[in-house]
Amino acid sequence: MRTPSSAGFTLLEILVALVVFGLVMIGLTQGVQFGLHARAMQARTVEARSGLETTDRVLRNLVEQMDPGSTDRPAAVVGTEHSLSFVTTLPTEESPPVDAALLVDGAHRLLLRWTPRLHAVRYGPSPRPTDSLLVDNVDRVDFAYWELPADRAGQWVSTWHGSPLPILVRIRIVFRAPDRRRWPEMIVAPMRQPSRT
Repeated sequence: MRTPSSAGFTLLEILVALVVFGLVMIGLTQGVQFGLHARAMQARTVEARSGLETTDRVLRNLVEQMDPGSTDRPAAVVGTEHSLSFVTTLPTEESPPVDAALLVDGAHRLLLRWTPRLHAVRYGPSPRPTDSLLVDNVDRVDFAYWELPADRAGQWVSTWHGSPLPILVRIRIVFRAPDRRRWPEMIVAPMRQPSRT
C-alpha cells in the first residue's frame, strides 16, 4: 500500500501498460495491412473488370451491327469454331462498313482485325488490315451459331457461312493459366435486317 508521500507508478504497472500498448499497436498494424491489401485487391479487380466490360460492349456492338446483306448481295459471314469474319460497322460515330475478323493471334491476344469495305473494284494492292487489341492473355475464343432450320427446332452449330445471319452468336473467351479472370458466356443477336436492294 502506498503512503501519501509516494508518487509515480510501480515497475509492474509500467510493464502492464507497455504490454497493453504493444497489443493495441499490433492490432492497429494488422488492421491497416488488411485494409491496404483489400484495397489493392479491389483496385486490381476493378481494373480487370473495366477492361473486360469495354471488350464486352465492343464485341456486342460488332455482332449486333453485322451486315445481313441484301436480296442481290448475300451476307459475307464466315464463322468457325475459333474465328469469325463478317461485315460490320465499328463502334464509332458514323463509321463506314468494315471487313472485320475476330481471332486469337500467336501472341495470345484477342484481336479485331479490320479493313475499310469498298463498294467498288479495288485496283492496286489491298490496304493492310488494322489490328485492334480487345483483350490479352487469351488461350482461345469459342464461337457457336444458333440456326433455326425449317423444322423450327433450333440448335447450336460450330460453323456458319453466308446468308442468312445466325439468329444468335455465342462467344466464350478462355484465358491462359494462371490468369484467374473468368468471362461469362456472351450470347448476342445480330440486330440488322436485310435490305431489299
